[in-house]
Amino acid sequence: MSSLKLLQGSFNKLQLRNVVSRSFLAVRCVSNQADTETHTGQKWDSDDYRLARFVNAPKHVNPNWAIKMIDEVPPKECHERVIACDGGGGPTGHPKVFINLDKPGNHACGYCGLRFFKGDHHH
Repeated sequence: MSSLKLLQGSFNKLQLRNVVSRSFLAVRCVSNQADTETHTGQKWDSDDYRLARFVNAPKHVNPNWAIKMIDEVPPKECHERVIACDGGGGPTGHPKVFINLDKPGNHACGYCGLRFFKGDHHH
């Protein structure tokens, strides 16, 4: 009877090893797909174990990154030396910040990324 239990134990280990090797092969097959880069620059090699989480579900990456969308908004010309940005105010805004426009070039808001510059105006 002990040899039967030993045989069953070996068979169970063999089954387990077979299941593990099949799942490993499945992970390797799925992970050989091209990994999509996220907005933070996260991208893994095709043999990285972290791609195993995408075996049953695809990796969803939004192509509309906020930084790209805010870059499409042209910089706003202002005639004051110091301006205030509140992100549009209301519940979708942010705390009011003051931006000094004395130096030439665009100056971005630290919260929302909107850009401002001081336009030259002559009296």
